[in-house]
Amino acid sequence: MKTVIVGCGRVGAAVAEACDRAGHEVIIIDKSTLAFDKLHDSFRGTALRGDGTDEDVLRRAGAEGADLFLALTEGDNRNVMAAQLATEALRVKQVVAKVNDPLRAEAYAALGLATICRTDLMLDAIMGFTGMGSGAIRGIQEATGQHPGGDHAAGALGESPLAAGAPIPPADPTIPTGAPAPTAGAPAPAAVGTPRPGTQEA
Repeated sequence: MKTVIVGCGRVGAAVAEACDRAGHEVIIIDKSTLAFDKLHDSFRGTALRGDGTDEDVLRRAGAEGADLFLALTEGDNRNVMAAQLATEALRVKQVVAKVNDPLRAEAYAALGLATICRTDLMLDAIMGFTGMGSGAIRGIQEATGQHPGGDHAAGALGESPLAAGAPIPPADPTIPTGAPAPTAGAPAPAAVGTPRPGTQEA
């Protein structure tokens, strides 16, 4: 399963490592080379420096036709732009955009983009922990509307192994660092390690 992640912040790096441990082919993209320092040495995926809202960058990274695309930068607008490109131009099977504003997250879901809202997730967790309620707030909004990019976008999150709650194995520090086989016709990306002098431009 090929997973493309835009944004190597704390969330992006953690998800990249979890997907890597689950056996996915992981490609993570960020504008900053230093962002990849958050990845553990055992990470076997590919780290590419570039703008995840640029269609050419995403194509060169191998995002076209990916199984899962996660836009996890700190900017709502960037995440929505990247998710729209993945849905409309790159025909990715499952696309999720992190949107911090709950109202915007709901609105984009109604327009056909699955969203995850950190604000709602935290509120739900706090309410559940304090006994004041749980499960009433949905941090993940499945695409309820039809996105212009195609009918594969609506409801696609429900088919994701991550959405289904598939267990993620613990980190294995004995796994050697390396890079997955490059996609046919794409430039061979550099492996990610520490230090990371070979991080490739996307």
